[in-house]
Amino acid sequence: MRVLVLSDTHIPRAAQDLPKEVYDEIEKVDMIIHAGDFVEKDLYDKLKVLKPIAAVYGNMDPAELRRILKERDIVEIGKFRVGLIHGFGAPKDLINTVKGQFTNVDAIIFGHAHAPINVTRDGVLLFNPGSPTDKIYASVNSYGILEIGDKISASLVKIQ
Repeated sequence: MRVLVLSDTHIPRAAQDLPKEVYDEIEKVDMIIHAGDFVEKDLYDKLKVLKPIAAVYGNMDPAELRRILKERDIVEIGKFRVGLIHGFGAPKDLINTVKGQFTNVDAIIFGHAHAPINVTRDGVLLFNPGSPTDKIYASVNSYGILEIGDKISASLVKIQ
C-alpha cells in the first residue's frame, strides 16, 4: 500500500492550492493521511473525494473541522498501527512531545513544525512530512510517502 502524507497545507493562507506535483502523486497512492492545519475545510472536502483520507485537526483549523476530525487518532494500515497527531508546543522538542501521546504504535505521523523529519526511535517511526506550501521553520517544501507491506517505511519528497 502506498500512502501520501501531508501536513500544514495552510490553504488558502500559504498558497491558493496544493502544488500540481502533489495532485500528480495522489493519482499513484491508495490513501491520503493529513496531520492537520488544513486551515479551511475546503481542502479536506476536495481530498476526501479523490482518495480515502485519514486526518486530524491542527491548531490552526477552524471549528467546522474540529467537529468532524479528532485531535489524535490511531489508523490501522495493513498490520501496522499508525498514530496520527498534529503536534503542539515548541518545535524544538516536538518529537518527544508527540511520542509521549501514543503507546503501542508502529509509527507516528505529525506536523506542526513544518520541518520534515524521518527517524526511528525505540522501534517507532516518527514522520513529519513538512509542508508542501509553507517554508516557515523549513528550508524546503515537502510531502511524504509511506510504503506499507511486510514493513512500514517512509520517504520525504522535496517539491521543486
